[in-house]
Amino acid sequence: MAIVIEPFSPVAFSVFGLDVRWYALAYVAAFVVGYVMLRHFVRRPDSQITLDKKQLDDLLTAIILGVILGGRLGYVLVYNLPFFVAHPWEIFAVWHGGMSFHGGLVGVIVAVLLFAWHRTRRHEIPGKTYDNTFKILDILAVITPVGLFFGRIANFINMEVMGRPTDVPWAVVFTGGPDIPRHPSPLYEAATEGILLFIIMYCLYRFTKLRQRPGALGGILAMLYAIFRIFCEQFRAPDAQIGFLTSWGLTMGQLLSGIMFVAGAVIFAIAFRKK
Repeated sequence: MAIVIEPFSPVAFSVFGLDVRWYALAYVAAFVVGYVMLRHFVRRPDSQITLDKKQLDDLLTAIILGVILGGRLGYVLVYNLPFFVAHPWEIFAVWHGGMSFHGGLVGVIVAVLLFAWHRTRRHEIPGKTYDNTFKILDILAVITPVGLFFGRIANFINMEVMGRPTDVPWAVVFTGGPDIPRHPSPLYEAATEGILLFIIMYCLYRFTKLRQRPGALGGILAMLYAIFRIFCEQFRAPDAQIGFLTSWGLTMGQLLSGIMFVAGAVIFAIAFRKK
């Protein structure tokens, strides 16, 4: 028997007639918590890179831009390009949802690379651009699952990217919608890509010497996220506008995650080959 849930309002509260949505709050919470964690990690005695407050603020700004621009452009170009070509103004309507993690990841990598190149070139951060880029990305690899957790919880509240029909006891049905029990796949992703991935990455950073190999932790995050995402996609309904890419059930999320796994493995190998 499925669990019946009353639909959540996508609007958390209103201020002076302005609706504040859960989706927006998830991003705000992710950036606030992420900034606090980033400041904590760079100030630790064993940190591989040190940034002052101004540099941290500039880095946060770059990351926010990378997440939003990369995530939105990734969704537009990969998941629903024909719709946005026909309705170009909808590209800016981010409050309607539609963000790609893989696109946001690329956006963050580019943003951190430009930040490290600019600061290194001006001798504000010692070392090489390559090393500084991956030292920052290794720290972000520990923080990223926190943002994923908040994002997936917002997906569940908005009844987005829900799962495939099922008869498992914990299947959910939202009242007022189709009477079809489905996997609560956003919660699966919140548990694996969020909580479990954070625990693994924190332990690797805190209790191993992998942080001394710039790029190693970033490569591990890419591989583990890809594994968890490919697994969870087995229970998640494919995007309606795309469907399955093959007759045997390959989804766009699995394809992109497979590419991400290979890229992470290459980065991890380079991190150990580089002296």
